[in-house]
Amino acid sequence: MNDQKILVITGPTASGKTTLGVACARAFGGEIVSADSRQLYRGMDLGTGKDLEEYGDVPYHMIDIVPAGYHYNLFEYLRDARAAIAGISGRGRMPVIVGGTGLYVESLLNGFYLPEVPVNAPLRASLQDKSLEELTAILSSMKKLHNTTDVDTAKRAIRAIEIATYYHDHPEEAAGTKPRPIDNAVIVGVDIPRDERRKRISHRLKARIDAGMIDEVKSLIASGVHPDDLIYYGLEYKYLTEFVIGRISYCEMIVQLETAIHQFAKRQMTWFRGMERRGHHIHWIPYNTPADEFVSMVNDLL
Repeated sequence: MNDQKILVITGPTASGKTTLGVACARAFGGEIVSADSRQLYRGMDLGTGKDLEEYGDVPYHMIDIVPAGYHYNLFEYLRDARAAIAGISGRGRMPVIVGGTGLYVESLLNGFYLPEVPVNAPLRASLQDKSLEELTAILSSMKKLHNTTDVDTAKRAIRAIEIATYYHDHPEEAAGTKPRPIDNAVIVGVDIPRDERRKRISHRLKARIDAGMIDEVKSLIASGVHPDDLIYYGLEYKYLTEFVIGRISYCEMIVQLETAIHQFAKRQMTWFRGMERRGHHIHWIPYNTPADEFVSMVNDLL
């Protein structure tokens, strides 16, 4: 095994990435670098499936680093994750990147460097009264929409327009620094059949609601996080917040949320297939492989 390798464990939601990633980190003397766009936020625990108890004595990074309500972006993720990876490598340990946010994983692997886009208050003011449909149309005229994440909410759409406007006005910065791809990464995907994934998503959603996910949302709102900021994060926080503030019924919340998570998992798989077409070789290992066997297979890849 080459100690200089970087290991990536990725896959769709509910595939068991965390458990397997922790097993690998423990076996190889590694530290986890999360690649989950919502586990960054403090207090958002059940809805993001942090499962921190699974880490035990394995150090982890990029989890609980900013307050709920903050709008963390890709620039910040790449900056902070690279710092974490450098620190782990500097300690002679293996960085183990674990998560299913394909944009984060692929951007790290590709070595993209983005300019920091400042707030454009006049632009935001000019957009604040527009509908989500109008904002989507504006953004579509500025760039090709590869997915719907940028237009999940008005706040996301306004930020995306702000970024696109900045890139247009600062082409020299938009070109960015020359990418420095990570060429020593081994990418492992946790492969789970669609029907099994759907069953696990449904079971996990019920378990998290039973564990107090609705109360978690109520606590976040009570602590001063604006409902719109929770809705901005999508999935669990979007639908639970809409239920808590009375926009939808409990039954509507369950049905709509479960559907949204299934659609999200499907989009994740589409992204991973795209990564493979774009030149990233993902070694797929079945989700139900025993942890010790999984570790042994990964060791052979390293």
